[in-house]
Amino acid sequence: MNILVALNANYLYPLRVMLRSLFINNPEAHFHIYLMHSELTRNQIEKLRLFVARQGQELSPIYVSPDLFGHAAVHRHFSSEMYYRLIACRYLPDSVDRILYLDPDIVVLNSVEKFYGRSFHHARYIAAEHGYSARMARTFNKIRLKTPAAKGYYNTGVLLINVRKLKSDQPFCPVIRFIESHRHQLLLPDQDVFNALYWDQVIPAAWPYYNYDARYYDLAKLLPNRKKASQLSWIETHTVFLHFCGKQKPWQKNYRGELGFLFRCYAEDTGTRKQVTGGPYAD
Repeated sequence: MNILVALNANYLYPLRVMLRSLFINNPEAHFHIYLMHSELTRNQIEKLRLFVARQGQELSPIYVSPDLFGHAAVHRHFSSEMYYRLIACRYLPDSVDRILYLDPDIVVLNSVEKFYGRSFHHARYIAAEHGYSARMARTFNKIRLKTPAAKGYYNTGVLLINVRKLKSDQPFCPVIRFIESHRHQLLLPDQDVFNALYWDQVIPAAWPYYNYDARYYDLAKLLPNRKKASQLSWIETHTVFLHFCGKQKPWQKNYRGELGFLFRCYAEDTGTRKQVTGGPYAD
């Protein structure tokens, strides 16, 4: 299976945690990790390559010139590397027909095989919308992105990408043009570009399984009639991708989200999650 990541040096630590969770919970799978970057040193890449190789997996770094998105909108905790997933097909070898993009602030809790093998039915992407939160801003997003027929606003932290179709469609120029012409209007930069250009070329996936926002777990505890998807046992059994969205991250000392213990499980080099699950760590 092909896995795509794109990041700067600040995210190397969570990337290792994400990859460890991926390898542990998919013990029979072979992964080829494609790493898009602009600033990683040769030493940093070599250390990551050794880490991946020790797990019996493969890493291919892909250098992207930082000038490519030099004038693109970048603010808050976002960096220009966030745009790389949108133009990855230009850099990937022809042998790659599909690839799974994962943000480094994700923990993989279960097998990815079923999701990875889904049919595109001629679509370009498969992605999930965080419906519980995006619903409130849906009308606003349709107006500002000029997508009145869009059925949702998709999160780009997990993307199953139809590389073969994108290569044939040559989408690189529209992405660059949109970023340049809308740079002062982008609120969630890469997500806005993705939803503006591909809103009708995405097959929706169920977010509780394939892009669970860790913030929802804390919010749902305050709501009456909690759904199964807000229970820890359900998450550990059914959720594939647990996504620590937002500015606050579980590797930060001040993180207070209860699901942060699942990140810390894989941050420990124990080789297995079973040794450390069962509830949040004490502060």
